[in-house]
Amino acid sequence: MTLTPLEIGRANDHDVRVKWADGRETIFPARKLRLSCPCAGCVEEMTGRVMIADSDVPEDVQPLSIQPVGRYAIQILWSDGHNTGIYTWERLHELARQMETSPE
Repeated sequence: MTLTPLEIGRANDHDVRVKWADGRETIFPARKLRLSCPCAGCVEEMTGRVMIADSDVPEDVQPLSIQPVGRYAIQILWSDGHNTGIYTWERLHELARQMETSPE
């Protein structure tokens, strides 16, 4: 079953907060979320190879706007000018699960 966000917004100046339908809350560090962009410019479509390097994203990157995409995703305009990634609920849930199981 796909968990649906009840609320998505800023957690502070840099991070993104998602409140899930099951009552959990996830705070995504902005830079980590930006580096996890699934767009074709950041991930090679055929192989899944990540094409964006850590050095490509400023340490202080932050979301300038967070827009819904239908009823299944969000699109973020980042302060580094990037805006082509669509983060589906499934993608956000997977990233949240990864954060829970492998602390940085």
